[in-house]
Amino acid sequence: MRILWKIKTFDALSSTEVYELLKLRQKVFIVEQTCPYLDADGTDLHALHLWAEIDGNFAAYCRIFPNEIKYPETSIGRVLTHPNYRRLSLGRTLMRIAIGTINARFPGHGIKISAQDYLLHFYESFGFEETGNKYLEDDIPHSEMIRRFI
Repeated sequence: MRILWKIKTFDALSSTEVYELLKLRQKVFIVEQTCPYLDADGTDLHALHLWAEIDGNFAAYCRIFPNEIKYPETSIGRVLTHPNYRRLSLGRTLMRIAIGTINARFPGHGIKISAQDYLLHFYESFGFEETGNKYLEDDIPHSEMIRRFI
């Protein structure tokens, strides 16, 4: 199994990559989690898109934002692993690369995320802490979390 990690700005994505990334996000967030929402939220244009390909298939993904796009802090969102590639620790590698990318490209900023509550311990393992702001998004409990700049 060959895993290839890629990171690109929106403008650098090919039309096929845009299609595959949007398809994967819809598969996980809209279909699997039954959350009907507008995924193309207008912020993809400002994000870095990080993903893993396994044998040419899109297996894991997240988007990374500089500070002042989604929050005053930098942020990571749309973190997912394709159902066929779970249990390979791709999510852990994805988060390590995303955090490293933020530290290299946007030094001096904390990282803010919106975490589904069942994943709180996963994000805590990367140094994220709950801010106390809890809410429902599409009937799924979420918590705001922050990782302070180290």
